[in-house]
Amino acid sequence: MDTLLNINTKEHDEKRQGEAFAPLVLDGNEYKKLFYIESYGCAMNFADSEVVASILHKNGFGATLQFENADLILVNTCSIREKAEATVRKRLTEFRKLKKANPGLLVGVLGCMAERLKEKFIEQEKLVDLVVGPDAYRSLPSLIEEAETGQKAVNVLLSRDETYADIAPVRLNSNGVNAFVSIMRGCNNMCSFCVVPFTRGRERSRDAGSVIAECKSLFEDGYREVTLLGQNVDSYHWVGNESGGGYEEPVTFANLLEKVALISPLLRVRFSTSHPKDITDEVLFTMARYDNICNYIHLPVQSGSSRILQLMNRTYTREWYVARVNRIREILPDAGLSTDMITGFCTETEEDHQQSLSLMEYCKYDLAYMYFYSQRPGTLAARRFEDDVPEEVKKRRLQEMVKLHRRNTLLSMQRDVGKTFKVLIEGFSKKTPEELQGRNDQNKVVVFPKENFKKGEYVSVKITACTAGTLIGTALI
Repeated sequence: MDTLLNINTKEHDEKRQGEAFAPLVLDGNEYKKLFYIESYGCAMNFADSEVVASILHKNGFGATLQFENADLILVNTCSIREKAEATVRKRLTEFRKLKKANPGLLVGVLGCMAERLKEKFIEQEKLVDLVVGPDAYRSLPSLIEEAETGQKAVNVLLSRDETYADIAPVRLNSNGVNAFVSIMRGCNNMCSFCVVPFTRGRERSRDAGSVIAECKSLFEDGYREVTLLGQNVDSYHWVGNESGGGYEEPVTFANLLEKVALISPLLRVRFSTSHPKDITDEVLFTMARYDNICNYIHLPVQSGSSRILQLMNRTYTREWYVARVNRIREILPDAGLSTDMITGFCTETEEDHQQSLSLMEYCKYDLAYMYFYSQRPGTLAARRFEDDVPEEVKKRRLQEMVKLHRRNTLLSMQRDVGKTFKVLIEGFSKKTPEELQGRNDQNKVVVFPKENFKKGEYVSVKITACTAGTLIGTALI
């Protein structure tokens, strides 16, 4: 069992785990069958569910929020942590029970767990009717037809070129303001603790032209913020060809950022996730050049100990990471900075742990996502190292890290009191419809009285108070 301490929203948003996608608003089509889909894991999985929805819509399936009414139930899964897998297994068992009352119901698993546990799901546990990996969503219609005959349908083949560039995702359950846009798939970084390279395959970049077209379409449809997604966005590299792209020169991530920013100054641009070994000065200078590229960088470090970083195969040292942070502060002095941290990785000592704490104290992250290590089958760490740090030690170190971070977060928020920020309104606050909420450039949540403002508008808000996770203010007319 692992623990996640989520101080604010990130691509791995705990509040969204198990979220069911709603049917399209104003969708007047009549569908012969209904599908229900729940998503777990990171933002890439939620974006993938929108691709799946698009494929199913084109093949006569409509979305429903009531799984009891569905002809097809899909669970889009995550394998990165033990807790996520346990949650999904329990959910699949519950859905499987529905087949007693509705024998025609199909239950399927998508995503990373599909790739990793296909045989168990189909043959041993008999939990599902179809298993579809992250690169095989185009085959869903034929797999569904196969499963409807009583056969078990499986496609978990990984691809070296699938990016779903030509599929316009169906924006289900969207607030109509923010949208995820996938710019690449897979990962080439063989971090020893991570299953992603094995479940999502090799890294490949999406056609730059299709990324720009999707972002333009979103803006024209009223969206005002896009988040460009990839396991490692800084290694994005698109080389156009005769069949598409429209760019004679290779497109780097910095080039792509600029092209999206140029769509309109009213379109905010965010991105996730950056890798410390790949983020370049060119990206930082591009961010500084355009006001609508948000000054926020998620830069996972995982550990403050160079020895542990080497065992994790992160391919950089503590000193390299600190130099990158210093460069960010130099070029983007007001940038928000967040990170991921793992406590209790194999062989981690108290000295290693203290180095992680000292790094967090140095960087003073605005947001941090902290876990204690749970070994994942099939990873390099599982094959090479012993998971030798006792769980109670992992938890104690995690709590020490959380305590330090919460102190730094509160100080970060307090420093913003008295400042004025441009906020994009995303909707009502969670506490009352009399207040609106949005985020500032640094990705901090801002709450203020609604007055006559509307979702999707930009408003200047002067901060008058704060909590450890929220800025509170008043809109300036």
